Amino acid sequence: MSASFQPDLLVASLRPLAAAAALSPAEQVYRSFYGFEQSLLPSRLGFFQAGPYRIAAQVWWPQAPRATLILLHGYYDHSGLYRHVIDWALGMGFAVLALDLPGHGLSSGARASIDDFAEYQAVLQAGLAQAAELDLPAPWHLCGQSTGGAILVDYLLTGEPSADIGETILLAPLVRPRAWAWSQLSYRVMRNFVKEIPRRFSENSHDPVFIDFLQNRDPLQPRNLPTAWVGALSQWVPRIERAARSTRSPLIVQGEADMTVDWRHNLGVLEDKFASPTIFRLPEARHHLANEVPALRQRYFDFLSQRLAG
Repeated sequence: MSASFQPDLLVASLRPLAAAAALSPAEQVYRSFYGFEQSLLPSRLGFFQAGPYRIAAQVWWPQAPRATLILLHGYYDHSGLYRHVIDWALGMGFAVLALDLPGHGLSSGARASIDDFAEYQAVLQAGLAQAAELDLPAPWHLCGQSTGGAILVDYLLTGEPSADIGETILLAPLVRPRAWAWSQLSYRVMRNFVKEIPRRFSENSHDPVFIDFLQNRDPLQPRNLPTAWVGALSQWVPRIERAARSTRSPLIVQGEADMTVDWRHNLGVLEDKFASPTIFRLPEARHHLANEVPALRQRYFDFLSQRLAG
């Protein structure tokens, strides 16, 4: 990853995604900083409006794309961290549309916060509208890591999925975080006294270079956990666990060394909510599957490639 960039200047210079053309010098610096190497492919970096939020988004087009992957990152993350997933999708012949969630990356909003998880659904719907405006090829496969996966679970269970939707890939999906009962108790005690607490970074990947970059060199990493986000999650969890079953069958990848989400409970919920979901377990993998070590990434990319090869 190359020299640093200036996030505030880049955000101020972003153009509407539907009208964006070749990457500006500032956008090229951003791409280089996060290690993207698809410089020869047509691509865009811009924004679209979703309610009160200005959502940063990126698009890549391989030659003669045969489908599209719409990518949602995890909590505290942003699209700049997902080059491995994007590389895999482009290699599959998929166009890619990657969104920065509100309060994350280059998007607007209070950092790492949300008042209601319904706002994420509004962002996803606006992103799907962008996919249509850009004439991205169907089927539109969906992929979400952790909180991104939670947004997709919500969409499949409570929304009205577009006819263009293909497969849904859930990487270490969030339903309940680990130690959820304790987290709820702490939230009820703290919510009237503090608005945020310092973030505790975890060893959520076996890749030491990624962990160091996340903790020490990524200027887009939030440094606090807002209690508002925990409150929104506490309202969302029981609603999604009570939701009616779906006939859809997502592809789920789960690491069994995941210390971020309550993955055993979550897989039970997802097996109950969906019709025979296909679950690929990686005994050694930690939570941040998008940035696990290459050998673990390759194992689940091979699994996904077999199922999306048609």
